[in-house]
Amino acid sequence: MDVRVPWPVIGLAFGVALGFAGAFGGAGAFFLVLFLGALGYLVGRVIEGSLDLRQIFSSGGTGRRPR
Repeated sequence: MDVRVPWPVIGLAFGVALGFAGAFGGAGAFFLVLFLGALGYLVGRVIEGSLDLRQIFSSGGTGRRPR
């Protein structure tokens, strides 16, 4: 039986938990929870291996428009 850990969902839950912890008493609680939840989801995707940050942040000249 192959058990896969759902890293994106765990990252999303962790980000939302951090957002709730930091949001009590804040005016922008909704946006803080939304941002930290999305950040946690992206970190989970990186840990899972389905998102490669080297392709996104590489400065190898690929994806640039010619002038």
